[in-house]
Amino acid sequence: MRLFDLIKLATSNLKRRKMRTVLTVLGVAIGTASIVVMVSLGIGMSAMMLKSYQSMGSLTRIDVYEGGYGGGTNGDQSMMLTDETVESFKHIPHVTGVSPSIEVNIEAKCKGVSGSFSIVGVTQDYLQQLELRDGGHLPAANSDTLELLYGNQILYSSFYKQKTWENVEIDPEKDTVFITFPQPSTSQGTQSSEGSTQEPKQKKYIFPVAGIMKGGAEDWSDGSYNVYTDIDSLKRFLKKIYKKALVPNPRTNKNGKPYPYYVYNNVYVFVDDMDNVSAVQKQISDMGFSVSSSMEWLKQAQQQLNMVQLVLGGIGGVSLLVAAIGIMNTMMMSIYERTKEIGVMKVLGCAMPDIRNMFLCESGMIGLMGGIAGLAVSYLISYIINSFTKNAGSMMFGSGSTGGLSSIPLWLAAFAIGFAIAVGTIAGYVPAARAMKLSPLAAIRNE
Repeated sequence: MRLFDLIKLATSNLKRRKMRTVLTVLGVAIGTASIVVMVSLGIGMSAMMLKSYQSMGSLTRIDVYEGGYGGGTNGDQSMMLTDETVESFKHIPHVTGVSPSIEVNIEAKCKGVSGSFSIVGVTQDYLQQLELRDGGHLPAANSDTLELLYGNQILYSSFYKQKTWENVEIDPEKDTVFITFPQPSTSQGTQSSEGSTQEPKQKKYIFPVAGIMKGGAEDWSDGSYNVYTDIDSLKRFLKKIYKKALVPNPRTNKNGKPYPYYVYNNVYVFVDDMDNVSAVQKQISDMGFSVSSSMEWLKQAQQQLNMVQLVLGGIGGVSLLVAAIGIMNTMMMSIYERTKEIGVMKVLGCAMPDIRNMFLCESGMIGLMGGIAGLAVSYLISYIINSFTKNAGSMMFGSGSTGGLSSIPLWLAAFAIGFAIAVGTIAGYVPAARAMKLSPLAAIRNE
């Protein structure tokens, strides 16, 4: 029997028992909707968590620090984060960029109030990872002029009134910010006429603003409280102030003298793909350095979410199991009602596989109709959930999380319909096998 004939016959048989068919399809629809909605909640939460981690920092970035037993004052120089170390990181497979970091804590004044933050010198590889507000640009590379890129939270949380500690909002692009760098740690001051030591007067600097990082008062990332600039430009500027010391608080050797080269606070390593972060991270860790990345925290969080998703899917699966029992019951009742019809078909020479396929086609069509109806209900429920949980992402995972709590991708929709058809077909197998085993004579005699 051709497939078209099977479908036509199955459709005709289902129409003869409209109410029973509708009720069975309704059971499959409820089961399908339960699974899809439950799984969509897990997918939605996973997507929001991913956005949250992406907003806090690049998922392909590895932060490298000195190991617990290396570096440090009087430490092993081979374990320090120097330019030589940076070059060695560049030769690791899958590494696309490496950025050392120089961080200087400064004091600032603006609009008559004080503030403090860190100026962080990084390479262009790092700066290109940052998102800027409209109109901004990245600080120029290796420039004689020190251009600053402000983190968005500097505008809202870094300046305050000294008496009340009340935050004062500033706009670096419009307001003049006076910046004071710390005194060199080796400075001994100058002698006054009375013989007492006097600290030299600290100079105030005004730097051009390259831009401001994207985000408002409620948005936060790992760079929101920093001010960034090009590392080569910062090195040139700091060398004018601190001479051979290079930085305000230089690392010193066994003799107490500053190293004649830069020892970096930390180094950022950029990888070509998220899937390669763990391998590169392990390789750097095996070199003796401490490492961390957003990917390792994301993987741990995703494992927990996967467990939640399995539980949610299992709860929905129970509903579909009940629907499968309903399909089996419907098909069994259909066999009892059509016993004589089955006997006549056998007597007329209808092949056993055709009788089986007829019942399997009917149960599969019930699954198909229930899957489509359930999917439609799922989209409706998902829309309602997202309408009432617009701010759920920011409450659960931080301000960087946006989007609905429920998400139904195309693959889930296709899987739901396919799964519903499979459940319907499997549930109809036992009744179909029973129909094949009926004795033709006994079936004909049945009233």
